[in-house]
Amino acid sequence: MVTTRPSALGAPGRTAQGAGKVRPADTRTPTDGRSTAAPSSAGGTSGGTGGTGARDRMYALDGLRFAAAAGVVLYHFTARWHRGWGEAPGEVFPVLGHVATYFALAPELFFVVSGFVILWTAWGRSVPAVAASRLARIYPAYWAALALTSGLLMFLWRDGKQISWGEVAVNATLLQEVLGVRHVDGVYWTLWVELRFYLLIVLLVAIGLTRNRVLAFAGLWPAAAVLVGWADVPVLDTLLISQYAPLFAGGMLLYLLYRDGHARLPWVLLAGNVVLAVHTVVPAQMRSLSKNTVFEPNPWILAAVTVGCFVAVGAVALTRLKRISWAPLAALGALTYPLYLVHEFWGWWAIDRLSPVLPPWVVLGVAITLVVALAAALHHAIEKPTTPRVRRWLERTLTAWAAARAAGQAPGTPPTTPGGSDPSRIPAQSSALRASSS
Repeated sequence: MVTTRPSALGAPGRTAQGAGKVRPADTRTPTDGRSTAAPSSAGGTSGGTGGTGARDRMYALDGLRFAAAAGVVLYHFTARWHRGWGEAPGEVFPVLGHVATYFALAPELFFVVSGFVILWTAWGRSVPAVAASRLARIYPAYWAALALTSGLLMFLWRDGKQISWGEVAVNATLLQEVLGVRHVDGVYWTLWVELRFYLLIVLLVAIGLTRNRVLAFAGLWPAAAVLVGWADVPVLDTLLISQYAPLFAGGMLLYLLYRDGHARLPWVLLAGNVVLAVHTVVPAQMRSLSKNTVFEPNPWILAAVTVGCFVAVGAVALTRLKRISWAPLAALGALTYPLYLVHEFWGWWAIDRLSPVLPPWVVLGVAITLVVALAAALHHAIEKPTTPRVRRWLERTLTAWAAARAAGQAPGTPPTTPGGSDPSRIPAQSSALRASSS
């Protein structure tokens, strides 16, 4: 899942890292079975550039993300197969379910958003700051949601899914796919995709973010990832996120266009990534939707929706939509990540309990209300108070660890040698050397 509020930078100016300093505008901190991300920021003043004086939040991006999350909810409740309705959801909602089938591509939209926002939040920041921001953003809410869903499935609704304590424990690491363990909730698959992208961004930050390096990365990475997918090399396929690399890279290129203005090369690379995304996403979604719904998806519509993921983020970032300033959109954006995390099984549980006694549309409304209320509770009780504290602690810890490594010391070891840069010893030793040489 992604978060879309930059942690330390507002809309940066045109100076590339390494060529000068980018002046921060603010210091506020800025995921399916087939299922998605959090508050957004970005701003802008004129014509597609990030320019100086730009606001540090894109309210329209918050609205876009919440709309996509709502689409995921509708897809899972009205189109994707589950037992709650007593029959296929598409049979209960033949029209809405058919439309909602295409909302299954909301994770693809969020990967484009993530490419845009994570690059934005990483620019001009240290490796510890970037790593702390991402880990603090993803884990506290995830652990709370995992506890809620596990409690539901183990104590309230054992017919929903049979899970074990061991599976819950492994899921707490978010490494369950690596370890061959089932997701407690199918929506967690996107978080593993996001974590791998975060790792790539951290590596880029460690090397040094510049415009040319990002352009090279966004051009070469997706092509290499697709080739690796064709060659069927599982380890490289996992590391390079083969199926979704063009989406992240496209978001990164849209950020460069937002940051630096229009230029031919990023547009050409963006077009290439759109083509690669259609090539990888459409066949995968044809298989998934044919298996998980009663509807036969139209490949041309899937292709159009895939392209639309890029168009939507571009419209928000590069047009006057970036100037929208309406606080309720930020509040909705804040619910996106927790809503994504808790909606599936809690909504299905409500549907299972109520569908035998209430009309389908009433049951759907109650289920949606329940999961939105749970998301709001999770955001206000866990995310708001916990995430900033965890981020600050992680950043301090990682910064101290990095400094200790740079100084040649083990973390926690007092610097008592010249290699440890002990200020009380270096001058004295220098004086002694000067005296001995005179």
